[in-house]
Amino acid sequence: METKIINDIVIVKSDEIIIKDVQSAIDFIMTIKYETNCNKIALNKEAVVEDFFILSRGLAGEILQKFINYQTKFAIYGDYSNYTSKPLKDFIYESNNGKDIFFVENEEEAIKMLKK
Repeated sequence: METKIINDIVIVKSDEIIIKDVQSAIDFIMTIKYETNCNKIALNKEAVVEDFFILSRGLAGEILQKFINYQTKFAIYGDYSNYTSKPLKDFIYESNNGKDIFFVENEEEAIKMLKK
């Protein structure tokens, strides 16, 4: 796992899955906050378990609620073009129009959204 801080935003890149369930999400949030004292995190999509993107499983809602509860803005950056699920596309659209959770293509967009 690589981390860098840009404008009080922690950019995390990992080849391993970091967020696989609710507890791993909480551990991730608390570790980043403890180590960096930042509450804005961008994480590459590959570090999130694939089940997260199957909304019917409910994992995304549970995990993202933890980011809200712990007052942490969160962006997942990566390629979403291979997803065809209308509910997922709608969820991404709604999230991106909010102020706390974002799904973007790259680090630069993640930084831009998290600065809002």
